[in-house]
Amino acid sequence: MKKIFILTIIINLFLSYQLIALEAGKWIFYVEDNYCYIGSSPLTEEGDYTQRGATYTLVYRINKNAEKIVQITAGYNYDENKPVNINIDQTTFEFFSKEDSAWTKNQDEEVIYAMQKGLNMIVQGYSSRGTLTTDTYSLNGFTTALNKLSKDC
Repeated sequence: MKKIFILTIIINLFLSYQLIALEAGKWIFYVEDNYCYIGSSPLTEEGDYTQRGATYTLVYRINKNAEKIVQITAGYNYDENKPVNINIDQTTFEFFSKEDSAWTKNQDEEVIYAMQKGLNMIVQGYSSRGTLTTDTYSLNGFTTALNKLSKDC
């Protein structure tokens, strides 16, 4: 788990300017010397909030490692005592959170498989202030982007 947090800090430093290019409903591929990722932003963001930062989902690889990691960023700090629920069609996954990001509990392969087969992904999480948000992502184009990540990274 410590590895994920360190990698996330590194990725967030490098990606901060690149994430602006993420589009709602489209999966993009990005490659750099030490990492690469595919990512998208949600089609819709629902919740009773006044201010929210960038919201996106990434699947990334570090240093050509075969392991792919799923990360969801909410644009606010999650309530770390509550799970972040991911619903892909009829399958639900429970992620854990740290600050503004959430990861699987060693289920990345299962989540990625569901994303390949699914049409939509719904992310529900609570902010540290208790606000429930619901973000809906399209999974159209996910498999094509994932194949590029696997081949070109």
